[in-house]
Amino acid sequence: MRTSTRGLNIAFYSLVPQCLPSQHRAVYIAAQRGYSCTHTAEAFRPLEGVRVLDLTRVLAGPFATMILGDLGAEVIKVEKPGAGDDTRAWGPPFVNTESAYFLSVNRNKKSVAVDLKHSRGAQVILELAAVCDVLVENYLPGKLHQMGLGYEHLKAANPKLVYCSISGFGQTGPQSKSPGYDSIASALSGMMHITGPEDGEPVRPGVAMTDLATGLYAHGAIMAALLQRYRTGRGAHIDCNLLSSQVACLSHIASNYLNAGKEAQRWGTAHESIVPYQGFKTKNGYIVVAAGNDKQFVKVCHVLRLTELTEDSNYQTNKLRVKHRKPLLHILSQRFLEMDTADWLREFEGSGVPVGPINSIQEVFSSPQYWFSLSNLHHCVVVYSRSTNGCLTADGHHTPWAGPMFQYVDVGWIHV
Repeated sequence: MRTSTRGLNIAFYSLVPQCLPSQHRAVYIAAQRGYSCTHTAEAFRPLEGVRVLDLTRVLAGPFATMILGDLGAEVIKVEKPGAGDDTRAWGPPFVNTESAYFLSVNRNKKSVAVDLKHSRGAQVILELAAVCDVLVENYLPGKLHQMGLGYEHLKAANPKLVYCSISGFGQTGPQSKSPGYDSIASALSGMMHITGPEDGEPVRPGVAMTDLATGLYAHGAIMAALLQRYRTGRGAHIDCNLLSSQVACLSHIASNYLNAGKEAQRWGTAHESIVPYQGFKTKNGYIVVAAGNDKQFVKVCHVLRLTELTEDSNYQTNKLRVKHRKPLLHILSQRFLEMDTADWLREFEGSGVPVGPINSIQEVFSSPQYWFSLSNLHHCVVVYSRSTNGCLTADGHHTPWAGPMFQYVDVGWIHV
């Protein structure tokens, strides 16, 4: 419904909560349009009662706020009137009129369309922020300040507000005013430089890992800021950006350079510091073998019936195996070509060596191990869509689910 307060007519939309489905396909098929229920005691909702104002779009910010929603927070997503989040148009594929991309990161949210360029729209955001615990935004640094919606403005109205700014390059610095997408930060951070075949060109990772990593960092920082607020009664301004998040995720690659001056290179599926730790072609596909220590290497040799390699002085330690990588990998590669992937998986079963096939996406979601991660979400336009579940559980309880159903509801806590 529409709620009119002090002369302002605002349309609020709610994402209707959905019961947790079972792991069985029959339950998915039996779900009825519009069906909803209250969250059960089995739901893991540590952020219940926390309100989040989501001014983000595309991926990094929506991913962070979706996780907060998965944990029980009430997330109010603010979108552009008439168009909405950019990702609504990112397709195909579409589920009826909604893009699958948009559906993937906007569960557990409510939505309101507000024109921030209009003075009255900015006032709506100001008053919403006054009754929220968290605000997350990913505008170019300085844009919201120009609208009177910067941290200092909102802090005056709500000193306990946790205000998280997500940007391409941070709030300060020579590139702070530049727009940033995942691919740009992935290139600038060195991520593309280290991704791809050993003798090939740089490759963009198959999923927007820079955006997703930034969303995870933002989510973690928000959780920490809420804990700090609980202790001190004060809010905080969090500065989270794509470039810094991805550089932080370079992990040992960055450490190798900073401490030893070692420039990184591309290794395909292999690891620069561990051998064997990579994908191997089989008779009909691929298998990844990860021998992380010398004992596991010995086990690999026994499974492959190449026990003579364990006696070879060139291969008895990981340091030596890295040094003599090429001849060792040639021997292993030839052996893996002799059998199908499924046969090799059976051979390795119970060996204590971490192995797995390189799955297609269809194979991922055909695996019994992953059926539990599928949820069915009801939507007033798409009727019924599937999404991966939030990966968090605690004491055996899963996070609750809600599909992105845009339905008019009364919002009792807002007094604009």
